[in-house]
Amino acid sequence: MSNKSIVVIILLVSILIDFSDGVVKRCFSCRSRGDLGSCKDRFKYTNLTQVSLESGIGVEAVPCASGWCGKIIETRNSDAKEQEFDTATQRTCLQRGPSDGEERCDDTMWEYKKVFMCFCHGDLCNNAPPASKSYNFYLLTLTLGIPIILTQLLIS
Repeated sequence: MSNKSIVVIILLVSILIDFSDGVVKRCFSCRSRGDLGSCKDRFKYTNLTQVSLESGIGVEAVPCASGWCGKIIETRNSDAKEQEFDTATQRTCLQRGPSDGEERCDDTMWEYKKVFMCFCHGDLCNNAPPASKSYNFYLLTLTLGIPIILTQLLIS
């Protein structure tokens, strides 16, 4: 096997490895009630740059040792989910995730109150409800990478 082939294989493998598991995760941290504040849903921040460009918005990206972030929607009564003036939204780092380790949204108890809560694991993941991972990038890399590797092996 030639040096070119080894380099191509190493590059392909390094693209497929998810390096984000070794990085300290962060979560958005904020709280808003009703129309006031920047924490409520339709949350417009998806990365740290957007948060740092605006001052005084009450939204931070805080380190999270557990890697589990949460979004908590609290209403004064269970029928008020649609009534924005009575709804508080909080985004935070969680000390630990759910016992089954699954990302999800559901009704639960938080600080002795019934709330709607979303759990997610990942860097700044609590900007929206959890979504399934997209493997399209990996599929595209494999589709393009395998013919390149085979061509390199045949030329060598």
